Amino acid sequence: MAKSKQAPALKASPLREVVRRHSNTLSKQLQAHQTKIFPPLARKTIRNFTPAEVAKFFGLAEGYLRTVVADLEARDDNDFKPVTGPGNRRVYSVDDVAKLRKLLDETTRGARVPRRYVQNRTEGEDLQVIAVMNFKGGSGKTTTAAHLAQYLGLRGYRVLAIDLDPQASLSALFGTQPEVDVGENETIYGAIRYDDERRSMRDVIRKTYIPGLDLIPGNIELMEFEHTTPKALMQKRPNEPIFFARIQTVIEEVGDDYDVVVIDCPPQLGFLTMSALTAATSVLITVHPQMLDVMSMNQFLAMTSDLLDEIASVGADDRNNWMRFLITRFEPTDGPQNQMVALLRSMFNDDVMVNSMLKSTAISDAGLTNQTLFEVERNQFTRTTYDRALESMNNVNAEIEGLIKQVWGRS
Repeated sequence: MAKSKQAPALKASPLREVVRRHSNTLSKQLQAHQTKIFPPLARKTIRNFTPAEVAKFFGLAEGYLRTVVADLEARDDNDFKPVTGPGNRRVYSVDDVAKLRKLLDETTRGARVPRRYVQNRTEGEDLQVIAVMNFKGGSGKTTTAAHLAQYLGLRGYRVLAIDLDPQASLSALFGTQPEVDVGENETIYGAIRYDDERRSMRDVIRKTYIPGLDLIPGNIELMEFEHTTPKALMQKRPNEPIFFARIQTVIEEVGDDYDVVVIDCPPQLGFLTMSALTAATSVLITVHPQMLDVMSMNQFLAMTSDLLDEIASVGADDRNNWMRFLITRFEPTDGPQNQMVALLRSMFNDDVMVNSMLKSTAISDAGLTNQTLFEVERNQFTRTTYDRALESMNNVNAEIEGLIKQVWGRS
């Protein structure tokens, strides 16, 4: 009887070599993909906006906007000249929107007339710091943070977006490739590190292609804060903020320059997340309405409350104005999802946002090219698909804007 042949024994490479090889391969492919989308000398821009979209940014009727623009164009002392798009229809660049907002504000502001178009906070209105977080990936956390920051910027607020996630997806959405465009000491780690190489907060802030919206990018360097904090706790230097106060401290350095700070937190409860929670005046938790995600969120909430107890006992501030759960990737026709949403609303009541972020191919397809709904061209999708996704996004962000205004005491 013939003996069966045995397969040769596997000769596995050391795990570190396998991981490094795959990391290098993936990094090259991602860089090639990024180069194809945005060539090396290209700079990411944002699409032009229709009169209907601009009218919504300003809270005006479209007909009134047309009248105002016509009057401005007729003035001899004005250089406001928006271009025309397909079909000889007027369109507005993002710079046009910013210029028009300033002109509208100057025109309508008078005695006892509040600022309506330039939304800068005034005396007595504190800087709002919103931490967007979730313990489980795939909940739409970064997509939510990016669209919120852009929406507020387009609405006339001065916004700082901080990428606190070492995976740096928020940075990529803003056209900043973490492996190529972000060097050493160019993340917020450069401003909160414990040694003498610490930089000023202003040194790590970058302008974006949206006027009034700035970015602090992220990359893998942020993990250094998790590694160096335990040593710093053992060798505390005098007059140094403890780890949970460091982000709040550096935000205060630039606080007068902004109205809202949006922080995209990492999906784990480390020192960075604890510092972000201490800095935050409000917390937005994204929830995908499925059982495994909700179970994960339960663990997240339990661990977060315990850790917050610990840092509160040693002096951490509690500056919370509101905390909300945002239902994301919601499919209204999915029965189990509707049941889960109903359960969440029955338990958390008003802490669950009224509006939900719908699941949409427009959002996922835009993400393939590192774009948001404000950047991708509408004609790349069917009209109903794009409009439905954008309406959902705008409704969510308008609700958050309403919460910000409530804190400020604005009607």
